[in-house]
Amino acid sequence: MGFNIAIDGPAGAGKSTIAKRAAKELGFLYVDTGAMYRAMALYFLQNQVDIREEAAVAGACEDIKVTIEHRDGEQQILLNHKNVTGLIRTEEVGNTASVTSAYPVVRRKLLDLQRSLAKKENVIMDGRDIGTCVLPDAPLKIYLTASVETRGERRYRELTEKGVACSLEEICQDIKERDERDMNREIAPLKQAEDAVLVDSSHMTIGEVTDTIVALAKERLTA
Repeated sequence: MGFNIAIDGPAGAGKSTIAKRAAKELGFLYVDTGAMYRAMALYFLQNQVDIREEAAVAGACEDIKVTIEHRDGEQQILLNHKNVTGLIRTEEVGNTASVTSAYPVVRRKLLDLQRSLAKKENVIMDGRDIGTCVLPDAPLKIYLTASVETRGERRYRELTEKGVACSLEEICQDIKERDERDMNREIAPLKQAEDAVLVDSSHMTIGEVTDTIVALAKERLTA
């Protein structure tokens, strides 16, 4: 059984960036569960599946295979054997994933893969329900958050640096709506696990947050 670190939190809190850095420092395998849900969302979009119809989503799930490969230390997401890592980070895919990840059939599709990775390896896994549902027995759980304004500004900078035209106001509104969906969905809502350590990154650098999590991990590993 591997040593597992679960990092949960809302969209834009920096989970993936922090988890990836911490995993590298600790020599752990990084598992981005959000990327798995985004891969499924990409399939629904590409195949014009009506995501408001659970039956349509359930039917489409039968034709989806999501797998993970690690190449040169980087996680690659494969959708039906095709590498889609570079296609899943758009706002449209993210918003679609926020809707479809609420369906039990979508969550069941990926749960076994996520847990099997955690059994075999020392992993840092991030998402919305890792500490509460996917890895409830993880010896270290982190709830990483930041204010809506901070998360919106980070996303705005990220997009503008890529040359994408966007509105800070619209991004913040999207984040609020995603928080609402994620925190109030019927299945596995986003919430802080009772034994999770709260880390608010609003006024912290990436390095400071990474150092905090690495220090907590080393404490638990030697306890």
